[in-house]
Amino acid sequence: MSAKNRAKAKAQQVKGQVKETTGKAVGDRRMQAEGRADKVKGEIHEAVEKVKGTRKK
Repeated sequence: MSAKNRAKAKAQQVKGQVKETTGKAVGDRRMQAEGRADKVKGEIHEAVEKVKGTRKK
């Protein structure tokens, strides 16, 4: 897994976590849902990169 792609995936996960937490704090369900979606996108991206890395070996 390239460090650049891994960093992007982690950044998206953190962005999602922040958005979700902010949504909870202000009572905005839509923001919470968007945050969860961003977090899941980051997790999926990271999983895909791991599969790519093991496939190359």
